[in-house]
Amino acid sequence: MKKNKKNEKKSPKSKQAPTKKTCHMANSGNELKQLLSSTCEWLKGSGAESDVVISSRIRLARNLSDFLFLEKLQTDHEAAIIQEVQKAVKASKYLNDSYFIQYKDLKELDKQFLVERHLVSREHAAGKGKKAVVVSKNEVISIMILEEDHLRIQAFQSGLNLTETWRLIDRVDTELEKTLDYSFDSALGYLTACPTNVGTGLRASCMLHLPSLVMTKQVSKVLQAVAKLSLAVRGLYGEGTQAIGNFFQFSNQITLGQNEEDIIDNLERVIRQVVEHEKEARKHLLEKKREKVEDQVWRALGTLKSARLISSNEAISHLSLVRLGMDMGLIQELSRANLNALFLFAQPAHLQKLFEDDFSSTERDYKRAELFRERLKDIKLA
Repeated sequence: MKKNKKNEKKSPKSKQAPTKKTCHMANSGNELKQLLSSTCEWLKGSGAESDVVISSRIRLARNLSDFLFLEKLQTDHEAAIIQEVQKAVKASKYLNDSYFIQYKDLKELDKQFLVERHLVSREHAAGKGKKAVVVSKNEVISIMILEEDHLRIQAFQSGLNLTETWRLIDRVDTELEKTLDYSFDSALGYLTACPTNVGTGLRASCMLHLPSLVMTKQVSKVLQAVAKLSLAVRGLYGEGTQAIGNFFQFSNQITLGQNEEDIIDNLERVIRQVVEHEKEARKHLLEKKREKVEDQVWRALGTLKSARLISSNEAISHLSLVRLGMDMGLIQELSRANLNALFLFAQPAHLQKLFEDDFSSTERDYKRAELFRERLKDIKLA
């Protein structure tokens, strides 16, 4: 545990909510528009092993010692926690120019937009009570306030870059801790709402694109082997979600009894093995089943270039195959950055934000298809 204060075990105490001071929040509509015009960190398509590893993420669970955990927290103390975190953010040289967005200023579509960018969890977006999120302008750091814990601090990097991601989030966390008094026990470590997060409070994860392991029917064997190593495998949007588009999120499950570096090293070692299996499967497909792969890739691209109606899930499945074709060298005219942007705009909230309209499901499918036809019109079919 990195905490070096002389902290003894503390019992959460009640604290009076502020009555005169209020948090000043910037215009959330302008902030979301600025996010819409940029590519989020986890989809930049750069970094080590970026043909397989989409992103690296590290999340820290933290709670403030003077407040009860969220389950028992009094409603009038939610604003006090938001205010304390905002003060700490303003005092941080890493975060003082970040967007500080309060949920009371957001529509449901705005919350879904943040979920689609992986800046907040589905649980945070759907939760009741006062909530807020801090987002750095480059979207490398986000802090969910009042999710399951008082703070869920996240850092992202493109590709396989867990070590640098840890350095980034450690600097931010250490700086915040100068202002915020975290719940910490000298024997157990950081105290969290869920016992599985006690200790480091750290969850490290990588998002992998594994279409070849799926196509060669090896993915189940790989996932079973990973589960035996006490790692969790989830879908595109974390816990409880399916592996849409052949995207799988691998993360550690144990936080107690291990230090942060060991957790990261163990996960990275496993990720490198999975990456190697995916690359071997791609090589096998090119050598033994090239015609079949080419057929699936070009069919997917042809559908995206010509469809008049297409759902988000269908679009992501086709984009997954197009990405595989690009990574295999079968498609030369499409950049990874442009393709990754389409993954975002395939999502319902992003699509509606882009067109600045509230569409029905069928209207979204029509507009999505229209967008793909326009963005892919210069990509020629073989």
